[in-house]
Amino acid sequence: MGDPMRIHRHVATPAPPETVFAFLADFTSTNEWDPGTVRTIRTEGSGGVGTVYENVSRFLGRETRLRYVVEEYDSHSRIALRGENATTIAHDTITVSPGADGRTHVDYQARFSFKGFTRFIAPLLAPAFHRLGDDAEKGLQDALDRLAS
Repeated sequence: MGDPMRIHRHVATPAPPETVFAFLADFTSTNEWDPGTVRTIRTEGSGGVGTVYENVSRFLGRETRLRYVVEEYDSHSRIALRGENATTIAHDTITVSPGADGRTHVDYQARFSFKGFTRFIAPLLAPAFHRLGDDAEKGLQDALDRLAS
Protein backbone atom coordinates (compact mmCIF):
# COMPACT_ATOMS: atom_id res chain seq x y z
CA MET A 1 0.00 0.00 0.00
CA GLY A 2 2.99 2.33 -0.03
CA ASP A 3 4.10 4.95 2.43
CA PRO A 4 1.25 6.67 4.22
CA MET A 5 0.52 10.38 3.85
CA ARG A 6 0.60 12.04 7.28
CA ILE A 7 -1.02 15.10 8.81
CA HIS A 8 0.06 16.06 12.32
CA ARG A 9 -1.18 19.22 14.02
CA HIS A 10 -1.16 20.57 17.57
CA VAL A 11 -3.47 23.22 19.02
CA ALA A 12 -3.95 24.66 22.50
CA THR A 13 -7.07 26.26 23.91
CA PRO A 14 -8.28 27.71 27.22
CA ALA A 15 -11.35 25.40 27.11
CA PRO A 16 -11.30 22.72 29.85
CA PRO A 17 -9.94 19.27 28.86
CA GLU A 18 -13.22 17.46 29.68
CA THR A 19 -15.18 19.81 27.42
CA VAL A 20 -12.62 19.53 24.61
CA PHE A 21 -12.52 15.73 24.78
CA ALA A 22 -16.32 15.38 24.87
CA PHE A 23 -16.55 17.61 21.78
CA LEU A 24 -13.83 15.84 19.77
CA ALA A 25 -14.64 12.27 20.85
CA ASP A 26 -17.99 12.68 19.11
CA PHE A 27 -16.58 12.45 15.58
CA THR A 28 -19.65 14.25 14.22
CA SER A 29 -17.88 17.37 15.53
CA THR A 30 -15.92 17.28 12.24
CA ASN A 31 -19.04 18.97 10.84
CA GLU A 32 -18.01 22.02 12.89
CA TRP A 33 -14.22 22.08 12.59
CA ASP A 34 -13.07 20.21 9.49
CA PRO A 35 -13.61 22.43 6.43
CA GLY A 36 -13.26 19.38 4.15
CA THR A 37 -16.17 17.58 5.82
CA VAL A 38 -19.48 17.77 4.01
CA ARG A 39 -21.16 15.72 6.74
CA THR A 40 -20.40 13.11 9.36
CA ILE A 41 -23.12 11.06 11.00
CA ARG A 42 -22.98 8.34 13.65
CA THR A 43 -24.64 5.19 12.32
CA GLU A 44 -23.89 2.68 15.10
CA GLY A 45 -22.80 2.72 18.74
CA SER A 46 -22.71 5.24 21.54
CA GLY A 47 -19.29 6.80 20.98
CA GLY A 48 -16.93 4.20 22.43
CA VAL A 49 -14.98 1.39 20.78
CA GLY A 50 -16.92 -0.06 17.83
CA THR A 51 -18.92 3.09 17.13
CA VAL A 52 -19.33 3.68 13.40
CA TYR A 53 -19.36 7.06 11.65
CA GLU A 54 -20.08 7.72 7.98
CA ASN A 55 -18.07 10.67 6.70
CA VAL A 56 -18.46 12.50 3.42
CA SER A 57 -15.64 14.90 2.60
CA ARG A 58 -14.70 17.08 -0.33
CA PHE A 59 -11.11 16.70 -1.50
CA LEU A 60 -9.76 18.23 -4.71
CA GLY A 61 -13.29 19.07 -5.84
CA ARG A 62 -14.64 15.53 -5.43
CA GLU A 63 -16.78 14.02 -2.69
CA THR A 64 -15.42 10.90 -1.02
CA ARG A 65 -17.04 8.67 1.60
CA LEU A 66 -15.23 6.94 4.44
CA ARG A 67 -16.67 4.56 7.02
CA TYR A 68 -14.87 5.24 10.33
CA VAL A 69 -14.85 2.83 13.27
CA VAL A 70 -13.61 3.80 16.74
CA GLU A 71 -10.72 1.45 17.57
CA GLU A 72 -9.49 3.04 20.83
CA TYR A 73 -11.31 5.16 23.37
CA ASP A 74 -9.54 6.29 26.52
CA SER A 75 -12.05 8.41 28.39
CA HIS A 76 -11.03 12.08 28.60
CA SER A 77 -7.73 11.64 26.77
CA ARG A 78 -7.56 9.70 23.49
CA ILE A 79 -9.66 8.40 20.62
CA ALA A 80 -8.42 6.54 17.55
CA LEU A 81 -10.52 5.77 14.50
CA ARG A 82 -9.95 3.81 11.31
CA GLY A 83 -11.68 4.91 8.14
CA GLU A 84 -11.84 3.02 4.88
CA ASN A 85 -13.28 3.08 1.39
CA ALA A 86 -12.30 1.45 -1.91
CA THR A 87 -9.12 3.51 -2.36
CA THR A 88 -8.12 4.83 1.06
CA ILE A 89 -7.44 3.70 4.61
CA ALA A 90 -7.33 6.50 7.18
CA HIS A 91 -6.16 6.36 10.79
CA ASP A 92 -7.13 9.40 12.88
CA THR A 93 -5.90 9.83 16.44
CA ILE A 94 -6.88 12.67 18.75
CA THR A 95 -5.16 13.09 22.12
CA VAL A 96 -6.32 15.68 24.67
CA SER A 97 -4.17 16.65 27.66
CA PRO A 98 -4.00 19.45 30.22
CA GLY A 99 -0.86 21.54 29.89
CA ALA A 100 1.36 23.09 32.53
CA ASP A 101 0.43 26.43 30.94
CA GLY A 102 -3.21 26.02 32.06
CA ARG A 103 -4.38 25.38 28.51
CA THR A 104 -5.74 22.18 27.01
CA HIS A 105 -3.50 20.69 24.34
CA VAL A 106 -4.83 18.68 21.41
CA ASP A 107 -2.64 16.52 19.24
CA TYR A 108 -4.32 15.48 15.98
CA GLN A 109 -2.77 12.93 13.66
CA ALA A 110 -4.16 11.49 10.46
CA ARG A 111 -2.43 8.86 8.33
CA PHE A 112 -3.69 7.91 4.91
CA SER A 113 -2.66 4.79 3.01
CA PHE A 114 -3.83 4.20 -0.53
CA LYS A 115 -4.98 1.14 -2.42
CA GLY A 116 -5.00 0.28 -6.09
CA PHE A 117 -4.09 2.89 -8.67
CA THR A 118 -4.43 5.69 -6.12
CA ARG A 119 -1.21 4.58 -4.40
CA PHE A 120 0.75 5.55 -7.52
CA ILE A 121 -0.57 9.11 -7.64
CA ALA A 122 -0.57 9.65 -3.86
CA PRO A 123 2.86 11.39 -3.82
CA LEU A 124 1.44 14.03 -6.16
CA LEU A 125 -1.26 14.78 -3.60
CA ALA A 126 1.17 15.86 -0.86
CA PRO A 127 0.56 19.63 -1.32
CA ALA A 128 -3.21 19.11 -1.18
CA PHE A 129 -2.88 17.04 2.01
CA HIS A 130 -0.68 19.75 3.55
CA ARG A 131 -3.40 22.34 2.78
CA LEU A 132 -6.01 19.97 4.21
CA GLY A 133 -4.00 19.77 7.44
CA ASP A 134 -3.61 23.54 7.63
CA ASP A 135 -7.34 24.11 7.07
CA ALA A 136 -8.26 21.48 9.67
CA GLU A 137 -5.86 23.02 12.19
CA LYS A 138 -7.43 26.46 11.75
CA GLY A 139 -10.96 25.05 11.97
CA LEU A 140 -10.04 23.02 15.05
CA GLN A 141 -8.48 26.03 16.78
CA ASP A 142 -11.52 28.20 16.05
CA ALA A 143 -14.02 25.54 17.23
CA LEU A 144 -12.10 24.81 20.43
CA ASP A 145 -11.72 28.50 21.25
CA ARG A 146 -15.51 28.88 20.86
CA LEU A 147 -15.90 26.16 23.52
CA ALA A 148 -13.93 28.37 25.92
CA SER A 149 -16.28 31.35 25.56
